[in-house]
Amino acid sequence: TPPKNKRRPIECLLLLGGNMGDRKKTLLTALSRLNELPASKLTARSRIYQTAPVGPSRRPYLNMAVRFDTFLSPMGLLIECKRLEALAGRKPGPRWGKRPLDIDIIKYDARKLKTLWLTLPHPRVAERPFALAPLSEIAGSSSSSWKPKGGQTILELLKRLKPGPGIVKIFSSGR
Repeated sequence: TPPKNKRRPIECLLLLGGNMGDRKKTLLTALSRLNELPASKLTARSRIYQTAPVGPSRRPYLNMAVRFDTFLSPMGLLIECKRLEALAGRKPGPRWGKRPLDIDIIKYDARKLKTLWLTLPHPRVAERPFALAPLSEIAGSSSSSWKPKGGQTILELLKRLKPGPGIVKIFSSGR
């Protein structure tokens, strides 16, 4: 048992994606930079998936999920994610537009939060096969117990989605 005066790190689930430039290299660089954040550590990562674009963009995305332990606050983690997106060359633009890197905080422990900048857990994860497929690989016990929406686990939500253009395809092992 850890000493009572020591906090435990918070387990988070993040989704990384992008559809500009060298997408795979950008994701792998983001992984490395995430692992360098203070008081934080990557604990698992999914394979890299190629997915159909959402919105007006025509170029497919590459997506992956990571399980991440951190002592950063939710807003501190959001600030770091936005900083990493900027380092990758992301500029402000339209929703669902082209981007070299997008990092979404899907889950921050069991915390529920709704601010102008961050909603936890991510409000649309249950409808996004491009998020559910990589998350199902790394969520650990969360994939069988965490219920992001409607009382269904990640695996149950993924199984109920019908095949279509938005369903993910494995791009590479990324390892």
